[in-house]
Amino acid sequence: MKIVYLGDIVARTGREAVLANVRFIKDTYKFDVLIANVDNAAHGFGCTPKICNMLLNAGVNALVTGDHVWNQKEILPFLDENKRIVRPINYAQNLPGCGAREIPLDNGQKLLLIEAVGRVFMEDVVSPLVAVDDVLQKYSLTKNINAIFIDIHAEATAEKQAMARYFDGKVSAIIGSHTHVPTNDATILPKGSAYQTDAGMCGDYNSVIGFEENAPIDRLKDKNSSSRLEPASGKATICGTFIEIDDKTGLAVNIEPIKITL
Repeated sequence: MKIVYLGDIVARTGREAVLANVRFIKDTYKFDVLIANVDNAAHGFGCTPKICNMLLNAGVNALVTGDHVWNQKEILPFLDENKRIVRPINYAQNLPGCGAREIPLDNGQKLLLIEAVGRVFMEDVVSPLVAVDDVLQKYSLTKNINAIFIDIHAEATAEKQAMARYFDGKVSAIIGSHTHVPTNDATILPKGSAYQTDAGMCGDYNSVIGFEENAPIDRLKDKNSSSRLEPASGKATICGTFIEIDDKTGLAVNIEPIKITL
């Protein structure tokens, strides 16, 4: 199985770049499944059903979110209605949506897609290890699922690394998101899971994590600044990760960062 994961899509610039290049990405990587993070797709904060459907109709197979999943209220019913989007599994279970879904592929295989948020410098949530572990009790690679992909949406690199080490060999890949800066540590861990601390973002890198620089600088100079964050609108770069999975084991045999400068 070949998986392409696209890091956080930031606002219009990131959306339009991804929508215009799905075919190019398909031709280049021959993927079986294309996953995209839409946590910042709607003007930098959350996503809407309209944006989700645009991406899904363009050829994206599945969507992951993050801590901004609740920002756009119209997304709430969509999280239950559409089975190709996941929200963080370690939020309260009575909230809309699901944190783990089986994604059927055109080749007859199935991918288990799991999303979790971190706890360090973020909200007080259930441990991502506990929440994901509970789901994985029902699955075994090559027995009842072909591949398992975890998106860990977190601030702290150490937390992402700890999660990856814990699930190494139990899942196909653990890829980080949320910090919008691609890390140079794509690797296959000792027990066979692919890992990268952060896949980066799809957006304007001539910015501060996808936003115009003035407001973040004002906030850094004056913690009481009320400057409004506005998405950067320059040319986008598409960043993500390409992973190849051994169909016999469900574990990774290759991982490569993706960077497409437009």
